[in-house]
Amino acid sequence: MSKVSVLVSIYKNEANILPFYEDFMANIVPAFKEAGDDYELIMINDDSPDNSWQVMKELAKKDDHIKLLRLSRNFGAISATFTGLNYATGDCITVKACDLQEPAELTVRMYHEWKKGEKVLFAVREARSDGFINDFFSNTYYFIMRKLIIHSMPKGGFDIYTIDKQVKDQIVAMNDKNSNIALQLMWLGFHPKKLYYERKAREIGKSSWTLAKKIKLFTDSILAFSYVPIRFMTGTGVLFLLFSILWSLNILWARFHNLIPVQGYTSLLVVLLFSSGLIMFTLGILGEYIWRTMEAARNRPQFVVRDAVGFGEKSLGEGVQ
Repeated sequence: MSKVSVLVSIYKNEANILPFYEDFMANIVPAFKEAGDDYELIMINDDSPDNSWQVMKELAKKDDHIKLLRLSRNFGAISATFTGLNYATGDCITVKACDLQEPAELTVRMYHEWKKGEKVLFAVREARSDGFINDFFSNTYYFIMRKLIIHSMPKGGFDIYTIDKQVKDQIVAMNDKNSNIALQLMWLGFHPKKLYYERKAREIGKSSWTLAKKIKLFTDSILAFSYVPIRFMTGTGVLFLLFSILWSLNILWARFHNLIPVQGYTSLLVVLLFSSGLIMFTLGILGEYIWRTMEAARNRPQFVVRDAVGFGEKSLGEGVQ
């Protein structure tokens, strides 16, 4: 008998918890029982400011399969998922969203594929209904990811996935900070299988995935998995060096032929401002890398668990070294 761990991160999603649980019990759990497998539903509260934690505790009182984690502060969705991976005890681990935008049948399909021997399964968005602006930003993000980082990144991207315990252990052991679990999975390999679906519009509540969080995800993804920023700085430096040599030769030629006019303030100022701005920009990129290196050197935990329900004697924060 195998065991399936289903991970759900919750932040400002109080209204969706009960509908999600009902959908989970009606459409997903029967597949586990039919195969004779056990399961656990791990719900991670990312220090949500609403009444989510109370709702989660009431559910846990009624269902022994539910296990709860509450983080000490808002660490973000990726860190919340990483917390769940640390605490998951299943042979198969499935990451789901609480907003009911992905059909339950998709989780069942991935589970059946795992039973057939697949190690990594991605639920790829073939179409989505999140509004023009959100769709535009998401499509642009995944386009850049495919061009600059991992060429095999699915066009529609993915947030939902199912992985084997072997793969989960690798992600936990990597313990990458300021990173992206989806890209880590693609980097690991294991020949992932893609299952396509249409992402439905959200019916209850409002997404807390803000523009600032999207920008941080984009920055983390680029700096953690691509050398493009460094190569950009190197290439720009080479171009400026060539330009400087050519410009210097031109000035020397003009000087020896007495062709240097007194005027030149405007051109000098333009070159000075442009080069200074470029230097500050490249220093900023270097600063991002240095900051991330310092974060890794500090070895601070990616999460701190405030409360854990249903895990027995497993200590709070275990596995975060």
